[in-house]
Amino acid sequence: MEINWVSVVCPWKAFQLHVLPLLLLLVLLRCSSPCQCVVDLDPDDKALLLAFKSRVQDPSQSLSSWVGTNCTSWSGLTCENQTGRVVSINLTNMNLSGKVLPKLCKLSFLEDMNLSRNNFTCPIPLCFGNLVSLKAIDLSHNRFLGVVPDTLMRLRNLKELVLNGNRDLRGLVPGWLGNFSTNLEKLDLASNSFCGEIPESLLYLKPLKYLDLGNNNLSGNLRDFGQSLLVLNLGSNQFSGTLPCLSASAQSLNILNMANNSIVGGIPTCVASLQALTHLNLSFNHLKYAISPRLVFSENLLVLDLSNNDLLGPLPHKIAETTDKSGLVLLDLSHNQFSGEIPLRITELKSLQALFLSHNLLTGEIPARIGNLTYLQVIDLSHNLLSGSIPLNIVGCYQLLSLMLNNNHLSGEIHPELDALDSLKILDLSNNMISGEIPLTLAGCKSLEFVDFSSNNLSGTLNDAITKWSNIRFLSLAQNKFNGNVPNWLFTFEEIQTVDLSGNKFSGLIADGNFNISVKFNKRDIGRMSREPFVAMPNVHVRVSMVVTGSSESSFDYHLSSTVGIDLSNNLLHGEIPQGLFALQGLEYLNLSHNFLDGHVPGLEKMSGLKALDLSHNSLSGQVPGNVSSLKDLTLLNLSYNSFSGFVPKKQGYWRFPGAFAGNPDLCVETSSGRCETESIPMVPGKSFHDGVVEGPISVWVFCLSFFVSFYFGIVALFCSARTRNYILHMKV
Repeated sequence: MEINWVSVVCPWKAFQLHVLPLLLLLVLLRCSSPCQCVVDLDPDDKALLLAFKSRVQDPSQSLSSWVGTNCTSWSGLTCENQTGRVVSINLTNMNLSGKVLPKLCKLSFLEDMNLSRNNFTCPIPLCFGNLVSLKAIDLSHNRFLGVVPDTLMRLRNLKELVLNGNRDLRGLVPGWLGNFSTNLEKLDLASNSFCGEIPESLLYLKPLKYLDLGNNNLSGNLRDFGQSLLVLNLGSNQFSGTLPCLSASAQSLNILNMANNSIVGGIPTCVASLQALTHLNLSFNHLKYAISPRLVFSENLLVLDLSNNDLLGPLPHKIAETTDKSGLVLLDLSHNQFSGEIPLRITELKSLQALFLSHNLLTGEIPARIGNLTYLQVIDLSHNLLSGSIPLNIVGCYQLLSLMLNNNHLSGEIHPELDALDSLKILDLSNNMISGEIPLTLAGCKSLEFVDFSSNNLSGTLNDAITKWSNIRFLSLAQNKFNGNVPNWLFTFEEIQTVDLSGNKFSGLIADGNFNISVKFNKRDIGRMSREPFVAMPNVHVRVSMVVTGSSESSFDYHLSSTVGIDLSNNLLHGEIPQGLFALQGLEYLNLSHNFLDGHVPGLEKMSGLKALDLSHNSLSGQVPGNVSSLKDLTLLNLSYNSFSGFVPKKQGYWRFPGAFAGNPDLCVETSSGRCETESIPMVPGKSFHDGVVEGPISVWVFCLSFFVSFYFGIVALFCSARTRNYILHMKV
């Protein structure tokens, strides 16, 4: 702030009337600013704090300002202006560690103590009970251990007790917590290791507004609460029984989380009487039966999550009241047994931003008016029995980030107008019956990161629309009818980690393009290698999450769990394998099997991240790739049914993969006895990555023909024998 001083000649009375009040105002403003006023820290409190500082580890030098006597310059402290006694200490998130010394317990005027988000490792000091002036104590997100000391029951003025996020805090929830302070409004014991039941005293603590016991090992039957709560979180425990009505909180309760327990029975209609409810999460329980038509929540409800239960019957036609300015933001009814059609009234939830209905038994078509939900960011209707085509009206959801319609019975073609969804990151249409070509207009979906069109009836060549998906991480067009050449730009995406074109009719050569652009292909993730087991290419998991804050604002995120790999198997490719493929250090999976590839295979020593390699059923020749003993993560290898030749010594490490060379008659593999064993007969016939793959129609036709021919000649041979013919005729008579 800049102050301009102006010289003014005026009578004294005028100066008194006008200037003195201004000067007084400036003095008051200056003194009211905590960074400007000087408050001398009480010498006794200063000595106690310096003793505390000397015994804690402070690698970030967060307490370096603790010098001098001016309390306002000491970070995290608030002192009483007149006496200089410390009334508040806030050391949250300062990267402190070690033990909390009893010296702090002598700060007798302390009203607020916040040591959260550090790394203190010790039991909660017993002497904290001596701080009788405390109104709030926050020890969350540390490594405090043991039990909650009974000495804390002396804190009669306490309003807030926050101990969440200390995994080594254990034992029973103390029974005295419900009656030691008549002022306690907030109790947060979440994310610890408490066990046993909820003390009965907590059920009737009238001042209590905020109770969080989530993510512990608590058990017992759920009981009703007798006070007017604002927040109740009992999620991620072992509670059983049925849902209580919580009628005492009918006009106050905002957040109710009972997810991830063992709650049984149906959802009682009395839950809808919680008029102030904004967040309701009952997911991951054992709730069953149909949802009553009378269960209609108020327009205040923003989040409703009933996923991962055993609920059945039709989807409710009306789940919540809605207005132009309020209504549901997130609706998750996934992983249940709902059946029937998606009700049209679901398209009246105009505030909806996320709709999860996956893994049910829903039938019929996707509502044509779904495009009316213009705020939608996530649509997940996957793993149902939906039919018909993708409604063109869906482009009205112009803010869409994720569209998952996979594993249904959808047909028709991909609409060119889908390019209007230019914010789309995830597009999964796999395992349907969609036909036609990929529209060129999809080049407009420049934000795409995950595209899965696998297991459909798509055809045609790969057009340049895909080149515009510059952020693509996962691309699967497997098990379709695509043809033509594999384009040389396919591996030139910087963020790509998975390319799967298997099971098509691609022909020609694998272009020796620039394989060095992809970060994932070329950089080995050491942490991922050490902690994650091998996951085959078909096992791809995308977990989409939406977080809704207290208002209607939400944040979108997703996690992609997929092997870093390339799969071009079961096509019509020929020619040599590009050497650049065998220099990718980050590649975990390479499958080029069931093609017509020939030539020699380069060495594998540069592929330090390789976990699986399948080059079987080709026409590859020459020596097998060099020593694989250095590839410690390699767990699957299949070079069978090629034309490899020469001698493979045991020291090269191939002994770990029995049957890997089956069907190479000119190849000699050294056995444990030092002898040479040819690989003309497979140890495991037909064994490859695709175990149990159903044989094609040609194999079935040959089998049927051979059966009928054998049967026909057998009958003829029998009747050619007079003795046999007389016996058969005699039996007929």
